[in-house]
Amino acid sequence: MSSPATTPDWVKDAIFYQIFPDRFATSARVEKPHNLEPWDAPPTIHGFKGGDLLGIVEHLDYLQDLGINALYFTPIFQSTANHRYHTHDYYQVDPILGGNAAFKTLLDAAHARGIRVVIDGVFNHASRGLYQFNHTLENGKASPYLDWFTFRDFPVRAYDKPINYEAWWNLPALPKFNHQNPQVREFIFRVAEHWVRQGIDGWRLDVPAEIDDDEFWREFRRRVKAINPDAYIVGEIWQRADRWLQGDQFDAVMNYQFTRACLAFFIEHIDRKLIQEQSYGALHPIAADEFARTLKDLLNWYPEEIAYAQLNLLDSHDTARLVTLARGDTTALQLALLMLFGYPGAPMIYYGDEIALEGRRDPDNRRAMIWDPSSRGQAMIEFTKRLTALRNKYVALRRGAMTDLCANGKSYAFARHQPDAETVIVALNTGREPVTLDLRVNHLLPDGARLVEEWTRAEMIVQDGFARALPIAPRTGTVWTVA
Repeated sequence: MSSPATTPDWVKDAIFYQIFPDRFATSARVEKPHNLEPWDAPPTIHGFKGGDLLGIVEHLDYLQDLGINALYFTPIFQSTANHRYHTHDYYQVDPILGGNAAFKTLLDAAHARGIRVVIDGVFNHASRGLYQFNHTLENGKASPYLDWFTFRDFPVRAYDKPINYEAWWNLPALPKFNHQNPQVREFIFRVAEHWVRQGIDGWRLDVPAEIDDDEFWREFRRRVKAINPDAYIVGEIWQRADRWLQGDQFDAVMNYQFTRACLAFFIEHIDRKLIQEQSYGALHPIAADEFARTLKDLLNWYPEEIAYAQLNLLDSHDTARLVTLARGDTTALQLALLMLFGYPGAPMIYYGDEIALEGRRDPDNRRAMIWDPSSRGQAMIEFTKRLTALRNKYVALRRGAMTDLCANGKSYAFARHQPDAETVIVALNTGREPVTLDLRVNHLLPDGARLVEEWTRAEMIVQDGFARALPIAPRTGTVWTVA
């Protein structure tokens, strides 16, 4: 029997920023090995650029000014991969990132600014360099850690294919844990507990569906929440996730279903070849009515408490960037960002989206952040700041109910509202011609209510239950609030 759904209250007010640590920023205070790729060179599969955690500390003012109050880091533990999903030691932050001391400095500095920190937990598989797996390589059948993994025969073949053990996607570098082993389970739970005690604000769980064991995740939740009931547990599940969202396992999942809808509605000419490489499944352009139905369905899939804790995103380290899928059309990115900040759940910006950083699939979607002001667009940064300020200003955008007001062709309008409190109306025009909308709002606002557009300060008065002739320029959105 599932538990009543409760999620950390702070997530409703969170604006997340996802950082791929090797590519965000470097600090002269972190000593590095010499063989690093040039920062501005195209990224490669195996190359390191030398980003580190103190570099992030040195840019916390930038992130705070952007309006960010929560960070999600892809893996930070010791690893021989630039993405660090090949974990060598779950108790040591990678030395190239600055080690445990740098992470403590980052945690303290972020928390001093009111910024939460969520880190990536890779618990389905480890790496050939993990002590227990390396022990089996050295000792074969005699290793006491044999039952931490699943071997088919011996000697262990970890470098020559075919390998003879269970591995993620049959990749030799990623041996899968044997989660039926009580010692393995306890090892993972203690890792989870350790970092929560160190002060992290939550775990993002990598491929958790591959640990096909609900009781494992129930115990994981119990152990984490016993230390910090406000810790956020969010899983990387790309499809509908009812199984894990009953209140007894995860608080939320990464809302890739929201991403799919935004790609289909806001991008005029999507890069078909590139989208075929994604994990989104079949994707076709949709009109506003289908977009509205999809968004409503997503909210109705889960209990409201969980729906409002979903981690909403437009792209990530696992996908091509939205602006690249849109063939460089920044209007698609701006429209999608406005939707991201207007929709229930926690919005998450992938680092660089605020400057329209381009990127195809891995490794190109993990380009180094551009810091030179002359090489990046300030207009997108200012646009992003307007959205974060809007979300922080109006509690209705964070906690209010959502009601559709119009869904016709290329036009979509909705309200976020709280009874006897705020009402915010967001209207979007994905077409190439200006439109005017007549929105019935009598169930939200009384006649005579004065609406003001948030950025242009245009005004209109509600009459006969309608906000009439609401104008929207091509490929833009407007936001109306009650004066």
